[in-house]
This record gives sequence, structure tokens and C-alpha cells, in this order.
Amino acid sequence: MARYNSQGVGAAQQQQQGGGGSGGAAAAGGNGGDSLNGHGRTSSKNGASGGQNSSTNGNKAGPSNANTTTTIAEISPIGAANTINGPAHHRNGNAGHYPNPNLMGSSGGALGATNGAIGGVGSNLYTGHWKLTRVFNENDEALINRKLPKELLLRIFSHLDVVSLCRCAQVSKAWNVLALDGSNWQKVDLFEFQIDIEGIVVENIARKCGGFLRKLSLKGCQAVGDSALATFSQYCNNIELLNLKYCKKISDRTSQSLSMHCHKLQYLDVSSCSAVTDISLHALSQGCPNLIHLDISWCDMITGNGIKSLSEGCKKLQNFIAKGCMHIHDEGLLHLARNCKDLRKVNVQGCRNVQDEGVTKLAEACPNLQYLCVSNCSHLSDTSLLAIANACPNLTTLECAAVSQFTDTGFGALARNCHLLERLDLEECVLITDSTLSALSACCPRLEFISLSHCELITDEGIRQLGMAPCSSEHLIVLELDNLPLITDASLDHLVSCHNLQRIELYDCQLITRAGIRRLRNHLPNIRVHAYFAPVTPPPSVGGTTRRYCRCCVIL
Repeated sequence: MARYNSQGVGAAQQQQQGGGGSGGAAAAGGNGGDSLNGHGRTSSKNGASGGQNSSTNGNKAGPSNANTTTTIAEISPIGAANTINGPAHHRNGNAGHYPNPNLMGSSGGALGATNGAIGGVGSNLYTGHWKLTRVFNENDEALINRKLPKELLLRIFSHLDVVSLCRCAQVSKAWNVLALDGSNWQKVDLFEFQIDIEGIVVENIARKCGGFLRKLSLKGCQAVGDSALATFSQYCNNIELLNLKYCKKISDRTSQSLSMHCHKLQYLDVSSCSAVTDISLHALSQGCPNLIHLDISWCDMITGNGIKSLSEGCKKLQNFIAKGCMHIHDEGLLHLARNCKDLRKVNVQGCRNVQDEGVTKLAEACPNLQYLCVSNCSHLSDTSLLAIANACPNLTTLECAAVSQFTDTGFGALARNCHLLERLDLEECVLITDSTLSALSACCPRLEFISLSHCELITDEGIRQLGMAPCSSEHLIVLELDNLPLITDASLDHLVSCHNLQRIELYDCQLITRAGIRRLRNHLPNIRVHAYFAPVTPPPSVGGTTRRYCRCCVIL
């Protein structure tokens, strides 16, 4: 690992263009010439920091005493990939060891240096003020390298995350080779570094990992565009999971590249990529037949035509998420029902044009459906609930917030037929009463999460039945009761037997008091209670000189 001198000087000086061959300083990725510092050509008698690093035949550098180990800079635009500026120039001498500049509070390190991208844990060619430990060889390797087989060390490295691998790559030449082995980069998540990631980083990762890479998350990396992902698709054609959420620069070109090269793709998330259109779905249908999970939420240019193409080519689809896709109608759901019989999870939250016909056909064609979200699909009625109840006995989660036409009739049928229900979001289902809670209490023993917020017809009697149900004493974890004007402290007393209850929401429950909450906490000391109590109105002044009402109230 590189050590720093007492003056804390930064990274190696920039590499100058010289007479060496094109492959000179190959490990550093400079301009192929000799390595120069401010005082001329570097050299060292003990071989710790100097060494001539030129080449006459265009191959890798010839004899060299410098520690020119390959670092993570090979997969970043800093160091190896930067042929203009040569080795990365760190501003602070203590920045090169930390992949995240926030750890050291400097702009250097693997995520800092000159352009703030991942990699670049230091220059490949350390000269001048840098003091380097000698590269391990067969005679003087560290004890751990002598005692453990390389295969075992490689297996250990395979359990490390990106940051840890970057750090290990700086320890020694032997560890550098092990840490950057493609087999250790089968799963890469760059969400933590989203601000720093640019397209060139993705391209270099692709070249380094190649066919080893199986899972890549670029969530939030808004600087990454189609060009980088086109290169990625060519090199990493064994990719199975790709998360591009919030990558707003990508368009249909990315999906076309994936279709051409990544035929093993199973999981794709392009949510909030507003430039994605039906063309993407058509491309995926032609080249990604193994797709089982697709998230196109907030891609508001997707229509039923794209869904048709997708369903015809990706018949193995199990999870379809399309929140906020306003142009998806019943026609799109009909195509899914016709071609994708193995759907397990469907989310069409906010698709306001979806109606009973589409949901009914989908439920009847997909008996394995386990998760369904139709929140804010305001045109739905009990017809949809009855179809779900009759055709989807394996349903475990139903989210139907703000579907104001659902009534006790639909939920009663659902409770009687879907005994595996675990999560129910009934917020703003304003027509339901205590009858719904009675049916759920009697027939759904596995309920863990229930939201009844803004269901203003619920009373203490409904909460009493829920509190006495088998699900309450064994499974119920979260209960949301915001804005229920008819419940009182008696409801809280009915919940004392819910031993697993961890959180209860009581915002704007005007008849709930602090005393009732204290009693509940005495029985359930670990429960988190979220409630709000309006400040007490101050009494009128004794002298009567101050008005009790504002001027507007007096006029009224």
C-alpha cells in the first residue's frame, strides 16, 4: 500500500509525452512516454519509487523498478483510462486510499480525483514524493499470501463489496490482481456513488468484468446515457439484472442494445426514464425472451401497443410494474392476460383509465397472482374485487387506496376466498364499514399490515373485532388508523392483545387521548405510536377587553 511522505504531497506528477512506444506505461494508461516529475526522469537505487517505464516495441512497459500495479483505476476514467492527463492528480496526500471521498472529506480517492468518478484509487505510476512498499514476490510475500491458496483468497474476495475491493486492490500487486479479477465483480451496485458515476465508468467496468457480471445497479446515475450502456451490452452479455431507475438520459436506444446482446436478461427497471417509449418494449420482446421482471413506472409515453409487443415476446413475465403510466388502458391488461399467464405481481397504481374489464380478465387469466396494486384507479368497482376473490386464491397483498367505489360486498367476498392475505391498503375506501373488518377478522388469519386511514365509517366495534381476531395476536404488525373520527380510546383498549403490533398511526383521530395511548403503551411497551394533538385553545381573558372571535366570525 502506498505510504505518504511527511509533507503530505499528493499524487504522481502528470506523465509527459515522450519517445517511448505506444504501450509504454501500460499499467498507468499514460501517453506511452517516460515518467517525468518536476525534477526530470525519476529513478531510485532501491527500486521503491523510480524505474524507467518506457517501451520501444509498443508492448507493456519494459524493465521497471516502480510499483506500477494495476489498480481500480483501470475501470475508471482516472488513471489508466485517462490518456490525456496521465495518472490522476489527487489534491490531498491522504485521499488515495478511500473509494468514497466523503470518508476523508477530500476530493481525492476512488470517487474523487479530477472528475469525481468511481475508481482512480490512485495513479498506476507513483513517483516523486510517494513512498511505496515493495511488491510481493515469491520470496517475500506476506504470510497470508504464502499460507492461503490463491483460490481461497479469491473466494474470500468474492464476498466483498465494491468499496472493500477497491481498498484491497491497493494493498499489494498480488491483492490487486485478486481484487480486480472479473469473478469478484458479478454483482455491482453503484447507487451509493450515483453522483460520481459517468458513462466512461460504466464502459470501463464492462470491459473489466465482461461476461462475469450478472447484476448491475445504476440506480440514480443520471449522467449515464445510451452510449455507455451500448458498450456495456456488448461486453456484459450475460447480464441478468439491470437497474436503471432514474437514469434520465437513457432512451429506446438502450433497450435496443440490450435486445441485441443481452438475451439472458431477466430483471429490468427503467422506472422514471421518461424518454422510454413503446419502441423499447418492442425491442425487449424480440431479444429478451427470458424477462420475468419489468418496471416501467412513470414512463408516461408507454401505451397499450407497447404492452402488446411485450406480452407477445416475453411470455415468462411474472412481475409487471407500471405506476403512473396514464396511457395504459384495459387493452394493455387484456394483452397481458392473453399472453403472460404466469404473472405473480401487477402494479398499475395511478393508471386512471384502467377499468373493471381489464382487471377482471387479468385476474381470471392469472390464477397465480399474489400481489395486486390498483390504487388510484378510481373507475374500479366491486366487480373487480369479486373477480379477484373468485380467481386468485393465492393473493397475499392488495393495495387499493383511493378506490372509492369498493364496498363491504367486495371485501367480504375477498376475505372469504383469499385466506392468505397478509397486507391490505384500504386507505380512502370511504364506503367500507365495520362489516369489512368483521369479515377480515374471521377469514384472514395471516394479516400483518392493514391501512384503514380516512375510512371514516369505521367505529370502535370494527376495531374490537379486529383486536379479537387470530391474526391480531399472532401476526398483526402495522395498523394505520389516521383520520377515523368515530374511534375512541376504547379501540386502543381492544388492541392490547396484539402482542406483535409494532406501529400504529393515529393522526387526526380527534377522540383519541393521551391517556388512552399511555394505557396501550403499558401493555405494549415497544410499540411506536404516531399521533398528533392540536394545541389547547387558550381561555378568553378575564377582563373581557379582548375579542373572543375574529372580525370575520363577528360578521358571519
